[in-house]
Amino acid sequence: MTFLRALLIGLGVTFATPVLADNIRQETVRFASGTSGATINGKVKGYDSVEYKLGIGAGQKMSVQLDSSNSSLYFNVLAAGTNAALYNSSMDGNGTSITIPSSGNYVVQVYLMRNAARRGETANYQLTLYIE
Repeated sequence: MTFLRALLIGLGVTFATPVLADNIRQETVRFASGTSGATINGKVKGYDSVEYKLGIGAGQKMSVQLDSSNSSLYFNVLAAGTNAALYNSSMDGNGTSITIPSSGNYVVQVYLMRNAARRGETANYQLTLYIE
């Protein structure tokens, strides 16, 4: 019985642990003077991911659109210092507009799903960010 309990706990911890990226590239997004948006061309491979950080004020609306020919490429929107996604495109689609609840730095994390990452796939993408 003790072995079975230890096995079940071990499996629970294993499946509850998020996939860790091999390489997390972090970039701060700054819009060109006089603009409130930008389109970023990028690429990820395997378990690598990119985190785009933006400073946003409470009540502003952030629009995010991710376009790629790789259907396993997704993004999350996270408030700074949290692991809970405000938006998860793997469940809700690769485009959204979010009203920001509190001022601070927000992160748009671009990544490949585990099945594509395991195969070492590469995804080129265009990420469009807009703040109003």
